[in-house]
Amino acid sequence: MSEIFNITQFLKEAALGRASDEHLKVGYPPFLRRNGFIIRTSLPELTKGDIDNAILEIAPTAIRDAILTRMDVDFMYEIKGVSRFRINYNRQMGMPGLVIRNIPYQIPTLQELQLPDLLETVIKHQNGIVLVTGPTGCGKSTTIASLINQINMTQTKHIVTIEDPVEYVFNCQKSIISQRQIGVDTANFSDGIKYALRQDPDVLFIGEIRDVETMSAALKAAETGHLVLTTLHTNDAIQTINRIVNMFEESNRHIVRKQLAETLRATIAQKLIYSEEKKKRFPACEVMVVTSTIKDYINKDNSDEIYNLIRDNTVDDMISMNSSLALLADSGFITQEEALASSNDEPELEKIFRGVYQGTKSYYE
Repeated sequence: MSEIFNITQFLKEAALGRASDEHLKVGYPPFLRRNGFIIRTSLPELTKGDIDNAILEIAPTAIRDAILTRMDVDFMYEIKGVSRFRINYNRQMGMPGLVIRNIPYQIPTLQELQLPDLLETVIKHQNGIVLVTGPTGCGKSTTIASLINQINMTQTKHIVTIEDPVEYVFNCQKSIISQRQIGVDTANFSDGIKYALRQDPDVLFIGEIRDVETMSAALKAAETGHLVLTTLHTNDAIQTINRIVNMFEESNRHIVRKQLAETLRATIAQKLIYSEEKKKRFPACEVMVVTSTIKDYINKDNSDEIYNLIRDNTVDDMISMNSSLALLADSGFITQEEALASSNDEPELEKIFRGVYQGTKSYYE
């Protein structure tokens, strides 16, 4: 008789083993992701029954019903004292599958994440938009949670989060934090933002900008005196600006550029770089602070000048991704080879290593 797959025990062991994700697929043993790498476990191959039983054990009744009619469903599961888990139920060639992201209870500080001190200044704005960007798995959710908790610990605000689903759970400190989940507490992101504006908020966190309606609502919230934190799957500041503008019809893009120039406060683009020597990942990030000059560049669609200002800036502590990678290498966290392998512009990074460009001062201890 084959061993019965115990989803709860498996997740406990994965979380204690510092995995970030788990993949369950019919016909294969479970896979883990650790330090960015996929690892095949030595457990038995999973059957359809294993995954069906796992769903029965961990999914709320409403989710089990939704699975009967929908092919992709997100929900949260919690093992008390261990971790929270964001779970995506999906189907692969007609078979059920689960992809699971571990959401720890402890929210790290910006210092523990080794992120620039500049980020503490960014969240002191009373209004506008701050965007945290990067590919899936680059640490956007953790950075946003750290930013929100920094506000929570230091400012007296009402913070409203709109998420799908709620990931990190906050304890109110100096601030009040109201966490609203799509499909449970509000219908969708745009409705969530609209009604949040009637709930006396100071800060809004929008889990993800997925469509033009959500982007329009976010811009309106920023224009009406709220600080909006949100995420996009873009790689740098210029791509972020272009992605937002191109969401809209061409006839409206000049208006959106003006809105964005007036409301955008900063973009933070992240990558996680693995160090073979230290067996862990370190964050590299590009930080753009919107100055009066950058406002003008956004209005005029002058992308090249925006990048040059980020790269060469020494006054506002902005930093390019290549400068961040160079600082990681100079500080001994990663090698120059690892930095170059992670760069989108290797020739420029090589010039930084040769001293052609001046880097921003180190924010690593």
